[in-house]
Amino acid sequence: MSDPLFPIAPAAGPELALVRQWLERVVVGLNLCPFARGPWTRGEIRIVVCPATENAAILDFLGSELQQLADRPRPEVETTVIILTAALQDFLEYNDFLELAEERLCSGGWEGVFQLASFHPAYQFAETEPDDPGNLTNRAPYPLLHLLREESVSEAVDATPDPDEIPRRNIARMETLTAAERQALFPWLTPPGPSH
Repeated sequence: MSDPLFPIAPAAGPELALVRQWLERVVVGLNLCPFARGPWTRGEIRIVVCPATENAAILDFLGSELQQLADRPRPEVETTVIILTAALQDFLEYNDFLELAEERLCSGGWEGVFQLASFHPAYQFAETEPDDPGNLTNRAPYPLLHLLREESVSEAVDATPDPDEIPRRNIARMETLTAAERQALFPWLTPPGPSH
């Protein structure tokens, strides 16, 4: 029987391994989210694969995972990462879907209890170019839906001297990465062209 926090089905192994590698090397390793190291080290991050291809089925999966997170205590599962392996590969479609995901969260009565964070292989912040290094802060191997407990987020923000500085610091960190470092940390992205 597989570990309930990391349920690896045979077909899902590579996806889970790649996302775990990204969490370890990028999110925790580069300290992009200073709140992630504790749950990662303690094994409190639930990672699941959603193989659905239609929005309705993804929303049902999301609803089920929200309920599971609500039913499990924080020391057991602090947060959940849903990997979308067969849908929303286009970033604009994924971005549009996030509105539906937020609606499902609210209609399920989870507003103020959980929040969604978003990551995508082609993530692009508004008013940036696709190759802007800052976009790397939210680029993951697959489209992801990250379910966070509002209580945990509030505690982490309260314990951080200047939480507003985190995004600026993360962008600055990404800007210092060499092409070789980017390729090592983000092997699923298109290899960079020759440097000039």
